[in-house]
Amino acid sequence: MAGLEDLRKVVLSERETGRLTQIPPDLYDRAHAAIASLMERVYAIEDPLSDEARTLIEETVSIRETVADLFAIRARKSLTLAENHAQGHYIDREELKKLIPREREMFDRIVAAIGTCQDALVQNSPQARLTDQVSTAPSPAVHPLPEVPGTEAAAVQAPPVAPPVSETLPAGCPPDEMPATGEPARKHPAQVKPPYTLIRVLADMDTFMGVDGRTYDLSRGDILMMPERNAEVLIGRNRAVSLKQ
Repeated sequence: MAGLEDLRKVVLSERETGRLTQIPPDLYDRAHAAIASLMERVYAIEDPLSDEARTLIEETVSIRETVADLFAIRARKSLTLAENHAQGHYIDREELKKLIPREREMFDRIVAAIGTCQDALVQNSPQARLTDQVSTAPSPAVHPLPEVPGTEAAAVQAPPVAPPVSETLPAGCPPDEMPATGEPARKHPAQVKPPYTLIRVLADMDTFMGVDGRTYDLSRGDILMMPERNAEVLIGRNRAVSLKQ
């Protein structure tokens, strides 16, 4: 597993240079495994509002933020490489080798998209324009959920249709192998998501962090969805009542 300090060292190294650094291909998988392990420890604690639970939750939040920072930095560098490659400028092939398989897949798609758009808009290629028109599809419908006082609005979006295997893998590459390395695809650890329940708050209370990593600042009369573990504690302490049907 990749701990918080290990990830921070990688991010620091990535920030100090304008070039991609070499990272383990499974770094993101190990970070998610660390998050899953921490959340399992949180669920094993009887009182999710305890200092021990709060410390573990804060660590999971920090790991998630660090992973997001790492992706953002490397994505910007990948975009620059893709733009230079699409424009025919020199790029260091050794730097391309530092892209992990998923990043290389993103890089190849961006290069192809830039080339197609350039053919249509700059070269005025009829074939490129025709392909662009044929591939245009309406956006998936978004159905808003009814709002609950004290909660943020949410929406349910139809899941995207997965592209054919031939569009995501090079010719001759079996679907169970990674495109760039030929290694069997790694299984990502399951995301640990706490179940939620609807409650009404009966009394003002101090700010606390839930097992979902969110900070809750509750006042008497608030109605909101909250992780069941936290809700059970508040209900047990007569600080809230369940509105579950």
